[in-house]
Amino acid sequence: MARIKYFQALQNAIQSEMERDENVVLFGEDVGESGGIFSQTRGLYKQFGSCRVRDTPIAENGFVSAAVGAAMTGLRPIVEVGFEDFLTACMDPLVNQAAKLRFMLGGQVTVPMVVYTFGGGGLNAGPQHSQSFVSWFSQVPGLKVVLPATPADVFSMTKAAVRDDNPVIVLLSKKLIGSSGEVDTDKNNFDIDLESAYVTDHGDDVTLVAFGAMVTAAIEARSKLAEIGCNAEVVNGCCANPYDIATIKTSVKKTGRLAVVHEAHLPCGPGAEIIASLVEEDTSIFKLPPIRITPPFAPSPFAPNLEREYLPSGESIFRSVSSMLNRHS
Repeated sequence: MARIKYFQALQNAIQSEMERDENVVLFGEDVGESGGIFSQTRGLYKQFGSCRVRDTPIAENGFVSAAVGAAMTGLRPIVEVGFEDFLTACMDPLVNQAAKLRFMLGGQVTVPMVVYTFGGGGLNAGPQHSQSFVSWFSQVPGLKVVLPATPADVFSMTKAAVRDDNPVIVLLSKKLIGSSGEVDTDKNNFDIDLESAYVTDHGDDVTLVAFGAMVTAAIEARSKLAEIGCNAEVVNGCCANPYDIATIKTSVKKTGRLAVVHEAHLPCGPGAEIIASLVEEDTSIFKLPPIRITPPFAPSPFAPNLEREYLPSGESIFRSVSSMLNRHS
């Protein structure tokens, strides 16, 4: 086990997959000699050369479209889109092409491509560089959508995404870029189900399901809740499409209480889908009405003090869950 940073886990995952399979290629803006805006592709150009690591123009629609074609004809492209907000510039190749071609062509082709990007708030980047579009892409049949919360998640889930024969969108958190964690980087010791959630901290009183950067906030809230005698269980949701509803249900059956935390806005988000799926299957597992904890339904503010209030935090999750418990005590 090695302790490495979030961005280093991405670099290690891409490197090991490119070493394993010569059909894996990388392209995007500034991924080449410069090594990426967060140093996440440092050294890859030197190791693999210009044929397999390619810088692109600022033309997301064009190079994502190129990746779709490359994937259909035998390559396994990894594509970087600098910020999650810029996925809006390549919706057609992602939603109308990559996600649908296997269905439209009767399974005669697959589209094994990965698009990774950096999104969410926490760096005071304002309303055009702080968005979470997980709800949008989770709506699209044929796309898989994952949100790594730790360096270990980044490493294992990126590798699993590269090996998947479906298009996978990896939504990385800008806020977590410099975070560190233990990662097993043994290239021969790798086994993960891309679609599995897991429990980070066990508890009996309430289930906190969180995605991406919100997992850290949920763990902070768990410590605060412990001070008032509430033993929370934290579930790292990992994959937003498809959801691992079985793991979540197992936790809620034990605790009877549920709060879902995510950076996407409240309407039509992962929390709504998770709660609806559980209610449709078995309402009896709930001792209390479940809640969702998200940013307000408004664009992200620039000002640091406003963004701190805007994003869910350990403190705001604690307040919301405490209110839920007190309201029904």
